[in-house]
Amino acid sequence: LKLPSLAPVLLTANPVNPSRVQLMKRRTFIQTSAAASVAGLASAGAGALSASTHEAMSRGSFAIDDNQVTFFTNVVTRPVHVMMVADTHLFTDDERGKPYQEFSGRMAKAYNSTTHFRSGKPTNPQECFEEALARTKTGDIDLLALVGDIFSFPSEAAIEWVTKRLAAIQTPWLYVAGNHDWHYEGMDGTLEELRAEWIERRLKPMYQGKHPLMAAYDIQGVRFLAIDNSHYEILPEQLEFFRAEVGRGQPLVLLIHIPLFAPGRSMGFGCGNPEWSSASDRNFKIERRPKWPDAGHTQTTFDFHREVFEADNLMGIFAGHIHRQSVDVVNGIPQVVTNANAVGAFMDIRFEPRV
Repeated sequence: LKLPSLAPVLLTANPVNPSRVQLMKRRTFIQTSAAASVAGLASAGAGALSASTHEAMSRGSFAIDDNQVTFFTNVVTRPVHVMMVADTHLFTDDERGKPYQEFSGRMAKAYNSTTHFRSGKPTNPQECFEEALARTKTGDIDLLALVGDIFSFPSEAAIEWVTKRLAAIQTPWLYVAGNHDWHYEGMDGTLEELRAEWIERRLKPMYQGKHPLMAAYDIQGVRFLAIDNSHYEILPEQLEFFRAEVGRGQPLVLLIHIPLFAPGRSMGFGCGNPEWSSASDRNFKIERRPKWPDAGHTQTTFDFHREVFEADNLMGIFAGHIHRQSVDVVNGIPQVVTNANAVGAFMDIRFEPRV
């Protein structure tokens, strides 16, 4: 897998409606003060941020209403609107996929028909993805973030179907892979080898020339980091990338497919989970993949987990994978997981200037 340079990309944001988000009465509101934001240790290898920088990077507060997350912060001067989509599980295939049917068969049948999370009516992944793209036509979305498992397996037909539709929208978009996007179940090879192979052979157009395992995107003063943890682990070069980004001092948002471990959560929150190992791997047979290692995570993955939740300029983490919405706050940093787009769900993320 030949990887392009790590140069970040500046996205040109579309103008958004400047009106303040109207929060519903039943909102969950969590106040994070500037003092709490700076209480954690500076990230290892990144250096401590100055007191003045801490003040500038105050996270402010955030509110959650259903599938909308709103940050009230002084890091933006105008409203910024992001739509996150994960776990669409598109399964479209054609003649080119026939030689791979022994590896795609289970997932090709997994999400053919679903029930819409809002209407309760029958739907399917294609309809749900097109419904999400239609939302970008309002012109008030600055970024569409596709955060893994857009595909149930690396189908050429499905990838072409998606890239054609993404080319037709005006909204900037990014993509980071999930554990199914590149996985042909039962195919020989380690997970890292299979990921590299099928990114190169099939998924490459989804990255728009960016590094597939780690990339940064600037939009209206917020820097979005897309880091691939789709085999539950973090590579040394990804950790170094994250450290360098923290060291820049800009406000950050982390986009990953598999949620980071949070106390009390299931193995679905598997990245940095101290219980993640062969002893806790319940799905390796049905997914026909190598069993998780006996020794559990690498030290690099544990270091990444620790340093993410110690990063003073990290505003939040957004993930998918578990197909249900959740929120955890660890060391003052929120991690929000979206429900699956296979049922029509998406996450509406907003950054509002704090007044």
